[in-house]
Amino acid sequence: MIRALVAALLLLVPLPGAAAAPSVEGLWLTDDGKALVRIAACGTRMCGRIARVLDTGPNVPGTDVNNPDPARRTRPIVGLQVLSGFHGGPLQWTGGQAYDPKSGSSYKSRLRLNADGSLRVTGCVLFACRSKRWTRSS
Repeated sequence: MIRALVAALLLLVPLPGAAAAPSVEGLWLTDDGKALVRIAACGTRMCGRIARVLDTGPNVPGTDVNNPDPARRTRPIVGLQVLSGFHGGPLQWTGGQAYDPKSGSSYKSRLRLNADGSLRVTGCVLFACRSKRWTRSS
């Protein structure tokens, strides 16, 4: 009886190496601290939408006013898809696009989980690339 109880208790103890694999999924604070972006699966790809705008003030737009397409300028910022089309994983995701609502520009992009748990978001135009460091938010 005691052996059976001990065996049952051992099944409840997590084994080393049984931790969940790292993932880009979740809520991320942008490098400038002005927004939270939720990254999640969109079908077989990963995408990210603005979950919350943290920037305040009279000059903070509530819609996508800088979009080059006039028909899209009335879209709300909250819920706006800013990351799309990423594949790969679990540490590196490539082949995606990043949209910057501040400039209205889109960039070829990739995501990489850093060893410290932060996320490197890299956007490229031709051969020029720029990376930003996002931090996980709870």
